[in-house]
Amino acid sequence: MSTSDPKLRPQLALCLLLMRLGITSVFLMWTIDKFVNPEHAAAVFKKFYMVPSLSSSLAYGIGAIQLAVVIAFALGAFRSISYPIILILYSISTFSSFKQYADPWTYPHLLFFAAIPMLAACFTLWLLRRYDDYSIDAMRSRGSAPESSTTPSMESHDK
Repeated sequence: MSTSDPKLRPQLALCLLLMRLGITSVFLMWTIDKFVNPEHAAAVFKKFYMVPSLSSSLAYGIGAIQLAVVIAFALGAFRSISYPIILILYSISTFSSFKQYADPWTYPHLLFFAAIPMLAACFTLWLLRRYDDYSIDAMRSRGSAPESSTTPSMESHDK
């Protein structure tokens, strides 16, 4: 079965939508945390990103930028920019926790292993972004493309 199979295309698009929404849920919570509990954000930045101090104002600023990216990502807008930004941010988050992976049996380090399949999901979504038909970019592309069929072609959109 190829990706141009009309039966497979909607299933793939649904899977990518669900993956995008799942990833969004994690990023949205991290973003909200920067506004609701900037002290926790500062502690995370100190422990995992070697940022010695993070003021509340800076946490809010980072949160605002992150919120814009997360909203674009959630909607499937600006996929060529928002998807790789999310992938890069999540990669940094995953790899900055290397000490927890080296000591998985110390509580709560085992929980950090959940980051690995999510990183794979971020990469998969970026790699298959042109098939993410339930996105703003795909809708925009379909609106500007000539109406040749009811099913979008594989090459019709990727941005």
